[in-house]
Amino acid sequence: VPGYGDSPPVEMALTAQGRRAFLERVLQELSMQRPVLISPSMSGRFSLPFLLAHGNRLAGFVPIAPVGTKDFTAEQYRAVQTPTLILYGDRDTGLAPQALQNLQHLPKHRVAVLSGAGHACYLDKPEEFHRALLGFLRQLK
Repeated sequence: VPGYGDSPPVEMALTAQGRRAFLERVLQELSMQRPVLISPSMSGRFSLPFLLAHGNRLAGFVPIAPVGTKDFTAEQYRAVQTPTLILYGDRDTGLAPQALQNLQHLPKHRVAVLSGAGHACYLDKPEEFHRALLGFLRQLK
């Protein structure tokens, strides 16, 4: 995610509109047609504005305790028709419950909880993570 960790800051990433445009440009440059967007943690600042504006361009969405879910309303989430797998570890007691509370308004969602996993559930329980992810991907059209 630009501007986090050791990555250089990107000026357009300062606003939700800019972050949405940045992600749109990345997908365009990679010539991606209806990808499944997997969004852990800080990447929610990019993925959520994109999902709400262009969810129809995604085949699926997999939020993993993303940040920024409280920045949008239940009505905004209800308008999104993108199939979604809300995935998190049951030991993530900080961000995951808040994300679930907001993301559960997405009408086409499923929830997968990884037992014994924390915030980085894909690192804590990689086999269970991949099993849940592959199960979701198989049911997409």
